[in-house]
Amino acid sequence: MTGSGAHLPLFVWLSPAFPVGAFAYSHGLEWAAEAGDVRDAASLEAWLADLLAHGAPVNDAILLAEAHRAAAAGDAPALARVAELALALAASRERHLETTTQGNAFLLTARKAWPCAAFDGLAQALAGDVAYPVAVGVAAAGHCVALEATLEAFLLAFVANLVSAAVRLGVVGQTDGQRVTAALVPAVGAAAAAGCAATLDDLGGAAFRSDMAALRHETQYTRLFRS
Repeated sequence: MTGSGAHLPLFVWLSPAFPVGAFAYSHGLEWAAEAGDVRDAASLEAWLADLLAHGAPVNDAILLAEAHRAAAAGDAPALARVAELALALAASRERHLETTTQGNAFLLTARKAWPCAAFDGLAQALAGDVAYPVAVGVAAAGHCVALEATLEAFLLAFVANLVSAAVRLGVVGQTDGQRVTAALVPAVGAAAAAGCAATLDDLGGAAFRSDMAALRHETQYTRLFRS
């Protein structure tokens, strides 16, 4: 698919209807709500804005971009390095669970419904679990979907999923949740542009409280989400 319709697969792959189980993960937000860090629309927006600027989505964007480039070039060794690094960078057991279960589920369905040579290249490069951003990057490259559009859609889906989690946790209502999502669109665009320009040398983060939330969530007494 080329031209103005080339981005259309993103609407399918990153839709809540695509069977990756994203709805089951809160990226530590459930503990943040329990601790009072996220308690209303303003604090939710601030939390998500910090993640887009300094947290795991920054690294996910870089890893997706590198996977996209490696898959587009047919560079199996580079793709293997990125895929292995993506797994190693998970900051906690639940972050590892979050990225691998979604990545594996995405790959399982996409290979059957959206086959392409890039998936075969990934299978040759890496045996075992696949991180979610790597799986999406390979799919986009295999179907000639532009990198920046892929990053924008991927990061916006991340925000939308956590806003949905906040709604289900009772932190915000539906309307406030949509206001938060709309307010973060410029930050999503900026994060996507930065991801396009970055390399593996730019990996890193400073969202310490979010990493602590993921660790604390492992032993949270009552919980709705898997992460």
